[in-house]
Amino acid sequence: MEMDATGISKGNWIFYGDFDRTAAYLSDQKKILGFNPFCHSVEHTDIENVYRWHFRVTDPQNNPFDVIFYVEQTDELLVELPDNMECSDPDNLTDEVISRYTVGRKVRWKHYPMPKQADDPENYLFVGKASGMLDMHRQEGNKTRVHFELKIDVRFLLYPAFRIIPKKITRSMINAGMSMIMQTSTNRIFSAISKDFVKIVHL
Repeated sequence: MEMDATGISKGNWIFYGDFDRTAAYLSDQKKILGFNPFCHSVEHTDIENVYRWHFRVTDPQNNPFDVIFYVEQTDELLVELPDNMECSDPDNLTDEVISRYTVGRKVRWKHYPMPKQADDPENYLFVGKASGMLDMHRQEGNKTRVHFELKIDVRFLLYPAFRIIPKKITRSMINAGMSMIMQTSTNRIFSAISKDFVKIVHL
């Protein structure tokens, strides 16, 4: 029997360091996901801004359990111009003006429906969906406030031992377990990242 499961992780941090460097560092998904203990690889596909995330865990019977996510990344600069500066077309802003008045950067990840990609349960390979964001804002004192969110959806085969439990209860148990694992991994990612910065505070 197949079961749909959802896992969610999130968190807020203050980075002590230059905003531009912090935003560039965190926008590199291959770098930051490399700190996730379950991330096997991150590869760019032939499609612009679309990446292949490969995660690997071990199931209760010690089988390797591979989940593939195809994710499209978009980046948005958050610019706040002073009241006395009029701008009818953002495309006319110079790089200097953009750099001077940039207050934040938002990175979004959303599921990309890659054609001809399907589950292969016999080989413990599943294709899931991932979505999330990194919201980064410049703070006084050369600091950056970072909000992180990630949600994944995966369909997998349910072991016979779980089939005697009502499906609603089983789903709740699995979702809670996935979210706990994801949150622990997220905290480990940011803990590892902290070694490359002066200081990171988890809010």
